[in-house]
Amino acid sequence: MRKIGGTTLAPVALGCMNLSHAYGTPPTEKHGIELLNQALDLGCNMLDTAALYGFGDNEQLLAKAVGHRRNEYLLASKCGMFKGANGKRTIDGRPETLRQTCEQALRRLNTDVIDLYYLHRWDKSVPIEESVGELSRLVDEGKIKHIGLSEVSATTLEKAHCIHPIAAVQSEYSLWSRNAEIAVIDKCRGLGSAFVSFSPVGRGILSGELQSNQFVAGDIRNAMPRFNDDHFSTNLATVDKFACLLPMFAEENTSLPSPTLAQFALAWTLAKAPNSIALPGTTSIKHLEDNWNAQQYSISSALLDQIERTVPQTAFIGSRYNTQTQAEIDTEEY
Repeated sequence: MRKIGGTTLAPVALGCMNLSHAYGTPPTEKHGIELLNQALDLGCNMLDTAALYGFGDNEQLLAKAVGHRRNEYLLASKCGMFKGANGKRTIDGRPETLRQTCEQALRRLNTDVIDLYYLHRWDKSVPIEESVGELSRLVDEGKIKHIGLSEVSATTLEKAHCIHPIAAVQSEYSLWSRNAEIAVIDKCRGLGSAFVSFSPVGRGILSGELQSNQFVAGDIRNAMPRFNDDHFSTNLATVDKFACLLPMFAEENTSLPSPTLAQFALAWTLAKAPNSIALPGTTSIKHLEDNWNAQQYSISSALLDQIERTVPQTAFIGSRYNTQTQAEIDTEEY
């Protein structure tokens, strides 16, 4: 089990973005409610949302779906990136904006306090100390319990931690996105911050089920270089190399059901960052159950070494984000 701010958590949490945002037309509200309740029924005890997701719709969905089960999960949300006055995504880390976003989130979530409140993106026009300073005042006022950061470098994390303890850092981390290994995972360990891996199945490609890069309108992968025609076939071939090691993984876990490739990918993430929490998102109840069950599987050090030889960090090609989005993040990059 893992801990955030003294709360004991399962190694696999649920990222709720997919239910309202970023991957084309979201599922129906009814389906979202069913999936969220099934997550809690399985034992998942951390749900992760944000003001950005569906421009507030996702926070409202959580309140409607599982607000009556509020004591069963750690509620994480995010500020600093939301729908601006122009109707487009806006990054704004000014103290007054963070406070306003928090007040709005509390109303949408129908709760008195948010357990973990992340700065979704560091607004580079505002010193990190100012943004975290305002979040610390929200802690003092009892509106949030713990502060988190998302997609920041180890240097920024350390600066923020000097203002107020940072309970968790969320960054993309999977077999095909290993930049967090440069410094952030180690810095989290040193400071006592939890590390939360979003997109631990590589936005679907590490499941082995994604065989085409023809995505629907509104799917964020359309703008991600790794999925474009110049890179997709190479990256798909690399996934096939990873899949060739699946029988070895199954052999190491013979007492468990035959694992899926996605479970293999999740188990790799948890093994590589032993104190981390994996945060897969899905709209499929079957995938939800598979993701949850991934925590049962283990990977030997010998197999981890074999994976590294077969799929080194350089095996996947293309940037994580396009040029504009890349400029918005602060993480170290290979």
